[in-house]
Amino acid sequence: MGLDDRDALLTLRAALVLDGSPGGVIADFYGRWFATDYSVRDLFPPDLVRQRQMFARALSWVLGEIAEQRAEEPVAFLAQLGRDHRKYGVVQHHYDSMSAALFWAFRTHFRDRWDGGLGDTARDVVDLMVGVMHGAADAEKGPPYRDATVVEHIRATRDVSITRLQLDRPVFYHPGQYVTVQVPQWPRRWRFLTPSIPADRGGAIEFHVRSVTGGMVSTAIVGETKPGDRWRLSNPHGGLHVDRNGGDVLMVAGSSGLTPLRTIIMDLQRFAVNPRVHLFYGATYPCDLYDLHTLWQIASTNPWLSVTPVSQFATNPPWAVDYPVEPPPRGLHVRQTGILADVVTSYGNWGDRQILISGGPAMIAATKAALVAKGADRERIQHDPPAA
Repeated sequence: MGLDDRDALLTLRAALVLDGSPGGVIADFYGRWFATDYSVRDLFPPDLVRQRQMFARALSWVLGEIAEQRAEEPVAFLAQLGRDHRKYGVVQHHYDSMSAALFWAFRTHFRDRWDGGLGDTARDVVDLMVGVMHGAADAEKGPPYRDATVVEHIRATRDVSITRLQLDRPVFYHPGQYVTVQVPQWPRRWRFLTPSIPADRGGAIEFHVRSVTGGMVSTAIVGETKPGDRWRLSNPHGGLHVDRNGGDVLMVAGSSGLTPLRTIIMDLQRFAVNPRVHLFYGATYPCDLYDLHTLWQIASTNPWLSVTPVSQFATNPPWAVDYPVEPPPRGLHVRQTGILADVVTSYGNWGDRQILISGGPAMIAATKAALVAKGADRERIQHDPPAA
């Protein structure tokens, strides 16, 4: 039955995660791949923990969607993945060895219960994944990445920085899309970042980055970036967007998760008429709401935009003296105190809105669950994979 065998697909999916972390299939796959194709190892960073987790999550999602007969999004995702993997220097024989290693890993894991049905499904899944990725990569004719030079680096808060760069060649992206970035401090460790301004034909681009505990790349960007550094950016990903004919909009942003929503809002200023947009911008302390002044400036001249800042704590810690908080202009919303999801849902169920959420994984999950529990339409809630 192959891809129509739902039970076999779910059996393969269940083998990917054990106790909340990648299990034997993923470890066996990478071990086999690197052992049979020596050229592959140099494409990856020395520490593979995060890489394994990301691949396990992606493969698990693809298997789950196919099991539910929802192939459109997985195929689009795999095609984008293939196009993006050109930045690593992936070529034909890498796809061949990947296919063989992944099939071998499934067969090894299920050696005691391997049969024709499970084998056919595993082969079809592997062929689909590798075939779509390879085909999309072959069809793409544009450059796999762009290089850029850091021209300005601003420490906005204790753990958030604003980095402005000049691209050698412009990258054209839709507002709300993200790119993967490689910085000189950590070669081969690509991280998702979202531009905080709309695409610029002159090649200017800006990122807001929050230092994540244990995040080597984000910590290096915030603490070590300096003018003159050379960054490498992939082509854009993601589909976060506002349908201007789709009704009013709720946006919920946590800390530097503001960036895609900020970009969309800035782009909407091009139009004379827009749907109403209510943005909740949340952080831990008032001083962490580093970009409020920009948002208030936009809101002051665009009546379709409302901004509600939210901080978990009402007062700042002692170290915040280095990051003074600007009072809101007269007539604009004052700051609320509390958990972001609780504050958002205290305003109503937002069932009539397009909903965009951006931030860390826990914040996205909590806000989405609270909105759905309140009555919001799950199908109208958008969020992209969080950056790390």
